[in-house]
Amino acid sequence: MFVSCGGFLNLGVGLARRMCWTYVTAKNIGSFPDYVKVVEVGARDGLQNEKEIVPTNTKIDLINRLASSGLPVVEATSFVSPKWVPQMADHTEVLKGIEKHKGVSFPVLVPNMKGFEEALAAGAKEIAVFGAASETFTQKNINCSIEESIKKFYDVIEAAKAKDIKVRGYVSCVVGCPYEGAVSPDVVAKVAGMLYRAGCYEISLGDTIGVGTPGTMRPMLQAVLKEVPATALAVHCHDTYGQALANILTALATGVAVVDSSQKNRT
Repeated sequence: MFVSCGGFLNLGVGLARRMCWTYVTAKNIGSFPDYVKVVEVGARDGLQNEKEIVPTNTKIDLINRLASSGLPVVEATSFVSPKWVPQMADHTEVLKGIEKHKGVSFPVLVPNMKGFEEALAAGAKEIAVFGAASETFTQKNINCSIEESIKKFYDVIEAAKAKDIKVRGYVSCVVGCPYEGAVSPDVVAKVAGMLYRAGCYEISLGDTIGVGTPGTMRPMLQAVLKEVPATALAVHCHDTYGQALANILTALATGVAVVDSSQKNRT
């Protein structure tokens, strides 16, 4: 689980705003961005690992509520094989069933051309592709090297551009990998740069296992900024060890103004 909409983002100098707001005003704290765009991914990233299958109508209701809250982006689902992610087997029904709020984007994750074609048929207007900065993670996840994985996305990105569909890129394991440990900032920068040059309008940098600290986030971001402008970057900080808000603050201080969030599960 990562940064929750139920929590508060403490930016210092008396500034605290709920993460579920569309924008966080930060005019009174130095060089931080005036506004922060929040990209809500809970309906996809937050639900995909739940053991109990969430009913389709419940997912649709969740997305509708999130979209009506004022969020500008709500990632809806993932067009992956049900064999690998059973929770997302109802992707078509979910995307077709949600209310398309004006001014709200509903991107969906696609792993390959088959997923893209299914998403297109279901009415997707924006997609996301998912890479990693760890060779071992990439091999175990999709059975190929980092470079091979990026090349596989080229066809998807080109097909999306031909249909005037925006593409967002994810890079996971940007500071730490469950198999390799620490990840080189230079590798993260290389992967992010490849996705950006391929046509992704925004690159979300994910601390997948939540091991990041300001001390590791800062050099990673500095390396990536040599390949991708701050205006095309986002951060996706898991809160495994309670460092997500500090890592987000570090990203804001480097000029990044887009933050991924996941709604907090409540029972």
